[in-house]
Amino acid sequence: MTGLATATVLSMTASGCVTVHGELEVVPGATRSEAAKALADFTTAYNAADKAYDPALDADRVTGPLGAINQAGLKARQKNHPDGNPDHSPLELTDARYLIPKKAGWPRWFLADTDSNRDQDSGKLDNRWLIVFVKSGPGAGWKAAYLSVVAPSRMPAFAKDGDGRARPVAADSTELAVAPEDLSTRYTQYLQKGTPDVFAPGSATSGWRETRRTTRRAGFSYQYIDQPLDSGSFAPLGLETDDGGALVFFSSKHFERQTAAKGLRPPLNQDVEALLTGEVRSTLTKERIAGELVYVPKKGSTKDGGKVVVLNRLPGLTAAKGS
Repeated sequence: MTGLATATVLSMTASGCVTVHGELEVVPGATRSEAAKALADFTTAYNAADKAYDPALDADRVTGPLGAINQAGLKARQKNHPDGNPDHSPLELTDARYLIPKKAGWPRWFLADTDSNRDQDSGKLDNRWLIVFVKSGPGAGWKAAYLSVVAPSRMPAFAKDGDGRARPVAADSTELAVAPEDLSTRYTQYLQKGTPDVFAPGSATSGWRETRRTTRRAGFSYQYIDQPLDSGSFAPLGLETDDGGALVFFSSKHFERQTAAKGLRPPLNQDVEALLTGEVRSTLTKERIAGELVYVPKKGSTKDGGKVVVLNRLPGLTAAKGS
């Protein structure tokens, strides 16, 4: 892979092509018509699931962090609204641009850069929806693994190969400030300890650490645990930018534990209660999964101080446990 785990690699040929599932040829991950159909199928399934609040209706169209967030969210809302979504408004994704890197073997992937009907098409509220689709094998379907929302002004220019296609970045690239395969570990270490300090200041980095540090509520204490997610459908995926850096999607897992003093009980909202196991007596632990989109500068770059910039972070509650 150039961004996904390659546990199925069997050998490396003299030409540098990887043999995966018996395939040697480096080919585009999808045709443009195949990519367009994958986006249309995802949108149709997403709308059906959102309208009915039924996770089964798009379970075969999502995976990775987006899948975990989507399925847990629908499960919670279905429990709280068994008759479906009274405020459903169909999602529309238009003006799609497909970035389809070449690779050998499976899994294959591509990025759909789209315009949604959830924003304004000009000014500060304009944004692009970036959706990464992954196909695990020749008999599998395309599934959306990552979703990020980014202002057009923050979208980088991408490097192209000789055929004008986007260039994938190897998970273990030594050309970048941080290798894509290390991003989840570095990010979760940073959130826990403040080191390694490889991330630029922002709401998802220094701002989040400060929010945690200053969260106070009489009679309650808070603990946070962060864990990397970096394999299988949660593996990082990246594309090279024309300045030698990369745009990379990666995953992470986060726990927030709230412990109440004697005589108090952690509060519950509907979504948390719908995903709850156990009984909340004095402790409530919330589990969230997040998909991050970052710009990683090339090694030695002075851009953004040579640090990784978080462009978007999409978290979602996936479980809760009481004790």
